[in-house]
Amino acid sequence: MAEVESFMASQSRMSRIFYTVVCGIIVAVCVGYTRTRIIGKQNIPTNGAYLLAPTHRSNIDIPLAAAVTSRRMRFMGKDSIWKHKRIGWVVSALGAFPVSRGTADREALKRCVAVLEHGEPLVLFPEGTRQFGPVVMPLFDGAAYIAIKAGVPIIPVGIGGSERVMPKGSKMIFPRKCVIIIGEPLWPNVDETGRVARSGVRDVTTRLSIELQRLFDEAQQLAGVR
Repeated sequence: MAEVESFMASQSRMSRIFYTVVCGIIVAVCVGYTRTRIIGKQNIPTNGAYLLAPTHRSNIDIPLAAAVTSRRMRFMGKDSIWKHKRIGWVVSALGAFPVSRGTADREALKRCVAVLEHGEPLVLFPEGTRQFGPVVMPLFDGAAYIAIKAGVPIIPVGIGGSERVMPKGSKMIFPRKCVIIIGEPLWPNVDETGRVARSGVRDVTTRLSIELQRLFDEAQQLAGVR
């Protein structure tokens, strides 16, 4: 039921206007407060679906990820949020869609694929939960699997400085500089028949991990993180 309500709310004209206005304000405040610099916007597709895969060191990474494009970005959210219809409508309009806690990962992956097949960009943090420190943690294969299944590119993004703005466990937001660097789209390697090899998911995950570390290192340096 939550999935249906989420889909209907996210497709209404009012919800899209709501996203443009509310998300625009939130993003503008976060970008301005953190003096965020965005590099590589030309690597973001202007139409069609894609999977945005940022590094994740802070809760502020969510609005910063949305700052890379004026298009509505989609995020996963706990289905319990949709128990309250008004709150559910708001989070749906802001791009979230429900995933049940405790359900099989496969079900969550299917919903992510469905969002992309509907033509909308999806934000997925491949490190999983928020991490800390300068090293990109081992990635889950979910991002690569979803992108290959939906036939869309993965856009790697390094977000530097956000851990200083709002460290994990902190309720304070500090005015520290952030830098976002958007990498070139990653596509899976295909064989002579045009099909993705069985090792395609692991190959994409490996390439994504290497590229995220490179982008993260550069973003951290430009943000003045030592």
